[in-house]
Amino acid sequence: MQAFNANVQNRILGLVKAILEQNSIAAEIDSASRLVDVGLTSMDMVNLMLAVEAEFDLTIPQSEITPENFQSIKALELMIVNQLQSEKAA
Repeated sequence: MQAFNANVQNRILGLVKAILEQNSIAAEIDSASRLVDVGLTSMDMVNLMLAVEAEFDLTIPQSEITPENFQSIKALELMIVNQLQSEKAA
């Protein structure tokens, strides 16, 4: 399970880095970094949400699209892992 979470985290990190590169932002980022603090705008957050849905082949429920869930890579990881587990259980 820990390897699965690490894989999810690495994939999210890759998505965030791609958005930062598109915006010509060179920032050090880790799982605890606040995404707004490294330079993501509200429009970038929308793009990140769409990228996450495509990357993980899931639809994020409206109730999960909250500032808290998009605060950091770690918060996104927890939300995605919960979504994937609930889809698997269904």
